Amino acid sequence: MKIELDRLEFLKAWQMAERSSSTKSTISAVSGILITASEAETHLQATDFKTAIRCLAQGVRTVSPGSAVLPVRLFGEFLKKMPLDTISLEIANERGTLSAGRNRTRFATWPVSEFPGIPRSDGADPLCDLLAADLVRAITEGAVASSTPADFPKYLGTCLLKIQQNRLKVVSTDGKRLSLSQCPCEAEADAELLLPVPALRELGRLLAGGDPEARTQVLYDGSTAWFRMGDLEFSVRRVESSFPNYEKILTPGASTTLRIRRDELLPALERIDIMVRNTLTRLVVLNLSPGGEFRLSGRAPELGTTVEVLDGNVDGDPLRVGFNVGFLQDGLKALGSGEIRLEFNGEEGQTRLLREGSEDFLYMLMPARLSPQDLTDDEESPEGLEDVEGPVPEEEPF
Repeated sequence: MKIELDRLEFLKAWQMAERSSSTKSTISAVSGILITASEAETHLQATDFKTAIRCLAQGVRTVSPGSAVLPVRLFGEFLKKMPLDTISLEIANERGTLSAGRNRTRFATWPVSEFPGIPRSDGADPLCDLLAADLVRAITEGAVASSTPADFPKYLGTCLLKIQQNRLKVVSTDGKRLSLSQCPCEAEADAELLLPVPALRELGRLLAGGDPEARTQVLYDGSTAWFRMGDLEFSVRRVESSFPNYEKILTPGASTTLRIRRDELLPALERIDIMVRNTLTRLVVLNLSPGGEFRLSGRAPELGTTVEVLDGNVDGDPLRVGFNVGFLQDGLKALGSGEIRLEFNGEEGQTRLLREGSEDFLYMLMPARLSPQDLTDDEESPEGLEDVEGPVPEEEPF
């Protein structure tokens, strides 16, 4: 095999493929990228056994067709640092030669026969078709409440993809909070499947680098989901587990509602986090007074206290409630700019964060239980609040 490369054009496809390879695999060929060059086109394939990618490489002129498994780290680093933009690659007897002007780099390749077969979507059933930009947004927002992948329960490191009535929903939870994002799609079948969050985030990065107006097709064969956009095909193996019945907790209504600009609330929380970030509960306390002021406070016993007073529109009952400030920030960051709405259901009920005037993204979290030690010096302890000894749980689970 011999090909001539426009380095910068070829590098775009290479960088997409290399993120799906596995440098930790005991199978050497999985630590590489399979390149297949024909007279018409050149494709790259990579897999880590959980995900796989197949994409068309641009900027390639085939002198003689063939295929090879190229080592990801070595070939990729040389490719990125070559002094010229026009280079050539020649493979013979599992030895590669990368040439740029008078520079030569020789390296070993792996047998093509050792590269694992990547499943193709030819026999999979189409589920839906949607805008790439909508899918990227749904993944970004829907994965906010996921936790670090764990062995048990398996759903903690996953997102539920639910396709129904021409809507795609992406949902995640860690038991203390939940995020749900939805977008329109052209559905061909109703389906629910659990996919690992790291794979979905990688898919989001791949799609974000393309045309936002392009369409993405989702296919499924019972064990693997494929996402096709143009010449790019990305596959993800399904996680065999059950997702909690989240719909039973999506109860409407609120006893207290706060409307405020996200770009005013988020910086205040970031300042409070400076004080509380090393405490056990990382707690921020919100004091909401209808017709009055909206106050936020944080306390670190060995450091001090901080109080923020913001302008906000508060309706309903007066309320004092506490949250893990990091969880609250995560939801606000995902909501984006503009006016937001926080719906509270008392000191122990679920709190909902939404964009004002929109229902396409919901972030829900549980309050933390407050003790007198959580209040700053200038706050009055609420009547009937008992002194709690020992550490206080961060949040009650859903």
